[in-house]
Amino acid sequence: MKKQNLLLLLGVIVLGLIPLFTVKPAHEGDEIFGGADGQAEGVITEIRPDYKPWFAPFWEPPSGEIESLLFGLQAAIGAGAVAFCLGYYRGRRSAAKPADAALG
Repeated sequence: MKKQNLLLLLGVIVLGLIPLFTVKPAHEGDEIFGGADGQAEGVITEIRPDYKPWFAPFWEPPSGEIESLLFGLQAAIGAGAVAFCLGYYRGRRSAAKPADAALG
């Protein structure tokens, strides 16, 4: 890889990790970006106060904002992988067309 690409990759990783260490945990009910899971859990406990979840996460992020950041980062990595594959195969196909035309 070129030095510039490595620096860009390092910058993306650093930008992804900074909020994990700088964002203070939100107090109960103070989260700005609440997800559907938390709302569903609230409704379920209102309907059945004796309900116990089947499992618990092995690591709980310090706040909902960091959880949203990690979810968005996961989506961005997935979208980047799909875009890379589509671009790679499209480039292979367009590079193979002139060779096929010369044979025909």
